[in-house]
Amino acid sequence: MPKDRLQTQRFELKYLVTEETARAVRQFVRCYLKPDEFAATLPNLSYPVHSLYLDSPDLMTYQAVQTGEKNRFKLRIRYYSAEDKSVYFEIKRRTNEVISKVRAKVHREFVEPLLAGRPPQLKHLVTPDGRQLAALQEFCRLMHRLKATPRSHVAYHREAWMSPENNSLRVTFDRDVRCEPEFGTSFRTEFGEAVTVFDRNVVLELKFVDRLPQWCTELVRSFNLKRGGAPKYAQGVLLLGEHRVSNQGVGLKGPASGLRPLRAARPAAVSAAAL
Repeated sequence: MPKDRLQTQRFELKYLVTEETARAVRQFVRCYLKPDEFAATLPNLSYPVHSLYLDSPDLMTYQAVQTGEKNRFKLRIRYYSAEDKSVYFEIKRRTNEVISKVRAKVHREFVEPLLAGRPPQLKHLVTPDGRQLAALQEFCRLMHRLKATPRSHVAYHREAWMSPENNSLRVTFDRDVRCEPEFGTSFRTEFGEAVTVFDRNVVLELKFVDRLPQWCTELVRSFNLKRGGAPKYAQGVLLLGEHRVSNQGVGLKGPASGLRPLRAARPAAVSAAAL
């Protein structure tokens, strides 16, 4: 499992680029950053990321993205493999241009009881501490307020680079972003009838906590990068069809065969037009 490198508050700049551009940007970035400590040990410097997104029956957090609300949040449970004994309950908020994130590392055996309404306790946490307990309590408060339940499984391969001095700057490349309806907590890593969210494009993100370094500004200029949104969950739901993940979709039989695993670190050799 990747080491927790959480930036609790930051700015994010997102770009959709072709694989060819992503490889060129990597060569630029490696002059200033080092591979994420976990990714550095893997082929292609990439690891799989899985998220189970929760939303209300009428998809309130999805609709907030679609209507362009400046102040919004999302609820998700993140994991990295089907064998994980723990998962991360995460709240990601956007307040104008500022992104904030809190998370709590929870024993997997307590996921279903918590989603069913059990009050959060220190024993539910892998490393019990007040900050993580507060994050878990806030997650559950928002979940109950929205009557949120699991709606979608989103996964991708992440290549991550970070500052050699601290965690003030991260550059990530997310490939093969896929999304499917998911109403349970099996934490699968396989896919059935998933959509490929951004075709073969790569989601490039610059994540910084203070000021964007001058070399990043030069990177954007040199590659003529065009900033845009790349919401994985919202775009996935849009492509799937809202009816497949709203309450209209609950009770539909999920895919039972033809599952395709999201394998860690497979070589990328793709290029595509922008979204």
